[in-house]
Amino acid sequence: MKLKPEFIERMRILLGEDYKNFEQTLEKRYLNSVRCNTLKISPLDLKNRLERKWKMKLLSKKFSEILIVNQKIQPGEIGNSLEYSLGYYYVQEVSSMMPALVLNPKEDENVLDLAASPGSKTTQIAAIMKNKGNLIANDVSLGRIRILSTNLQRCGVTNTIVTQHEGSNLCNKLNKLNFKFDKILLDAPCSGEGTLRTNPKTCLMFNKNLIKKMSNIQKSLAQSALKVLKVGGEMVYSTCTYGPEENEAVVSYLLENFPVEVLDVKIPLNIRGGIMEWQGKKFTKGIEKCARIYPQDNNTEGFFIARLKKIGEF
Repeated sequence: MKLKPEFIERMRILLGEDYKNFEQTLEKRYLNSVRCNTLKISPLDLKNRLERKWKMKLLSKKFSEILIVNQKIQPGEIGNSLEYSLGYYYVQEVSSMMPALVLNPKEDENVLDLAASPGSKTTQIAAIMKNKGNLIANDVSLGRIRILSTNLQRCGVTNTIVTQHEGSNLCNKLNKLNFKFDKILLDAPCSGEGTLRTNPKTCLMFNKNLIKKMSNIQKSLAQSALKVLKVGGEMVYSTCTYGPEENEAVVSYLLENFPVEVLDVKIPLNIRGGIMEWQGKKFTKGIEKCARIYPQDNNTEGFFIARLKKIGEF
């Protein structure tokens, strides 16, 4: 995999001596994983069925819905099974499953998935909620909405309303109606650096202007989402990228300007805390509680997760 010199330089600063492990891991075979759709089948029953095709193992006993295909497979093979067509599982990368676990929505809550398509995290949230409560899944693109709706239908999700709006506009409209959510997931649009292993073309798109543009979009979406979060409610902010401008800088901006606090992130993966300084800018206390997921630590893709609690109105 040929990486751009600018990207290599930034990652060397972020990782220091560990950069070599990072680069070597990018060339290794990553974990193929699926998430059991517990709305339709139990993890044990699904594992037994899939073991007729592939070698399977659990990521952890506590989260038995996360299943690893423990062998080399052909591209697209996991998505061509009968069990997939029946909606028994969702093909989802392990680190991508973590934000919904951190959100931990309850059955009686109002939940917003602000940038929902293609629906991996939406269907996961619905399963955690056992198809109860109220879940709004929003996306700005009609084409992506179609994909989202198809996945919701395949997985048997019935507690979800699908909306098509630019995220900030939706939040502003809901705020005028004084509609508030208990939990919000903002899996924000980003530069996607963390998906290099599953989507190598991402490295071709890397540029600093894109990172700056995405950071501004992320800040706008995040502050709009906080307006419709109940006091005492929680928002999970996540990206599949490494740049601090799209991660710690966004969370630090929220801490400096709005009544929120950062809570601890506990997931069944090895994580590193948020960095406290980048390119001369120091971030606000609490950023260290954020979670960075790196490929070399888990044989997964890269992710960033922050868990925020709203502690006052604004």
